[in-house]
Amino acid sequence: MPKVVIVASAFGVDAIRKSGHHAWLKTAAQAGAAGFEVRRELFALEAEATSEALSALGKAIAACGMWSVYSTPAELYAPDGALDEAALREALIEATALGARFVKLQLGGFAGRAHGNTIAMCTKGIAARLVVENGQLTRGGSLAQFEGLFDALAKERRSSVLGMTFDIGNWQWPGVDPVEAARKLAKHVEYIHCKAVAGEGARRFAVAPAADPVFAAVLPLLPRDVPRGIEFPFDAQRLAADASHYVAWLASV
Repeated sequence: MPKVVIVASAFGVDAIRKSGHHAWLKTAAQAGAAGFEVRRELFALEAEATSEALSALGKAIAACGMWSVYSTPAELYAPDGALDEAALREALIEATALGARFVKLQLGGFAGRAHGNTIAMCTKGIAARLVVENGQLTRGGSLAQFEGLFDALAKERRSSVLGMTFDIGNWQWPGVDPVEAARKLAKHVEYIHCKAVAGEGARRFAVAPAADPVFAAVLPLLPRDVPRGIEFPFDAQRLAADASHYVAWLASV
């Protein structure tokens, strides 16, 4: 059965910012989650991103029997297409302090050159696996960019330096067909963000995917042996029960 990760935001963005990630670890573990995704943008204070604070959080996650994913909104490539080496190194330092299994960045402005050798140099000796995610903006959320990235890495003979977080719902914001994206990118996918999308235009929002035909069509096209992250909000009136329900469901579909 696939391993299921609970993304911290599933407990509510405001709840995480108010109470911190620590407050929800026991609930995630009791729900049966194998992993817990820490979101840097939900830190209420910059002090939460220090090595000491991240190390303590990582130890708390491990003490609950889970492993961690470290997610940062930083972009791997700057808007001009250059590799943002400083952002990458900062993310790797923070993920290492946490003890994360994956470190996830946004793709950003990739424009044709992958800089695979520099990425390999930055990630050498780092335990956390680097993955890039398709975002909700056209920059960093286009299918052509991801195809171009993996083609460029292959040409540089650096295909192994990073993998992909495939967010099933995010493709819909820039107007990409998630089914087409899954067919073209599945072999690069190492982590899946699971959610459906409701609403239209700028008023789209994440919802549980249990009855979503897009989600049902996409998930079978992706690797079954990679972790699946719950990135939709639980019912605030029954957080623990909802978490348990969806961890079991997502592991079985």
